[in-house]
Amino acid sequence: VQLQASGGGLMQAGGSLRLSCAASGRDLSKYGMGWFRQAPGKEREFVASFRWSYSPIYADSVKGRFTISRDGAKNTVALQMNSLKPEDTALYYCAAFLRTSDALARIRDQKTYDYWGQGTLVTVSS
Repeated sequence: VQLQASGGGLMQAGGSLRLSCAASGRDLSKYGMGWFRQAPGKEREFVASFRWSYSPIYADSVKGRFTISRDGAKNTVALQMNSLKPEDTALYYCAAFLRTSDALARIRDQKTYDYWGQGTLVTVSS
């Protein structure tokens, strides 16, 4: 599975950005997908994940502002980011995990994810 993230950029606080992640490879229907981010000097953290028949799950810090969605026909996952804050500044990664019951239980853990994109930079100015 190959993942290609895009859509990052510079935005003022309160603005919006939409990230996209294009997946390619075999048996994509077997994989769930999510987003993580890593701010300068900090560890990578969970942002949101798409759980197919279940409702999406979000980190508390982005709940109500970010929305994850999937276009199965295009094999893409998007992250719509509204009401951006300076603390949202980070390198954003999309990632894919093999859908098992165990993986769904550990969906916030980056170790659950098998494949990672290269990251796209989001910078939010105050």
